[in-house]
Amino acid sequence: MTKTDIYVGLNDQQTKQQTHNTSKYVSVLKTVCRNYRVPFSFNVIEGGYIHESGEYTQEVTLMLSLIDVEDGIINEIAKDLCFFFNQESVLITKGEVETFTVTAESCLKVEAED
Repeated sequence: MTKTDIYVGLNDQQTKQQTHNTSKYVSVLKTVCRNYRVPFSFNVIEGGYIHESGEYTQEVTLMLSLIDVEDGIINEIAKDLCFFFNQESVLITKGEVETFTVTAESCLKVEAED
């Protein structure tokens, strides 16, 4: 399976400051993912970024994780987030991952053995 992470900083590209509270950005991110009907998870993290001008900034960042989503949809989501959050760019990483699930039934079996 393929895991894709999209990193979206929250500082506005013109003001270089976060213009809304983080919960507003999270709400927009969730709405975008629901509209594309993709399974997703996200983290609110902090990080640093170097702008095309060479200027360095630290900011709150949303890291959106998608598993086995088509490239075309990933690109559309990234474009939407870049536009909605008024970003210079967003970073996309992609790689193969090994996945497995643990079911409720198997959890109950473990409890019974204890």
